[in-house]
Amino acid sequence: MARIAGVNIPSGKRVVVALTYIHGIGRTSAEGICNKNLIPSERRVSDLTDDELTRIRDTIDQDHQVEGDLRREHSINIKRLMDLGCYRGLRHRRGLPVRGQRTHTNARTRKGPAKAIAGKKK
Repeated sequence: MARIAGVNIPSGKRVVVALTYIHGIGRTSAEGICNKNLIPSERRVSDLTDDELTRIRDTIDQDHQVEGDLRREHSINIKRLMDLGCYRGLRHRRGLPVRGQRTHTNARTRKGPAKAIAGKKK
């Protein structure tokens, strides 16, 4: 099992698919990394040489922000919005949908499980 950017990527999968296991790298980025390093798209991770793995690691370190750094940047951006007190920050602070979705009937993912409201009894 190869280790790239602190993540163990599965050795039985194709390189393009295995690279998507790294947070911050999707299909397009993975294909770009393989093309830049002249690695065929059908090659498996187990078939990569140490030199090819090193080239992939170097490319990711130089050109992409992944894993911990990316997660940290996202959380800093959200914290900045919350500190500013702008509308998006308030929605984050209250745990409600941020991008204009309705909340009357949906948004259970953001709001959590439904809370029972005392209704009239028979």
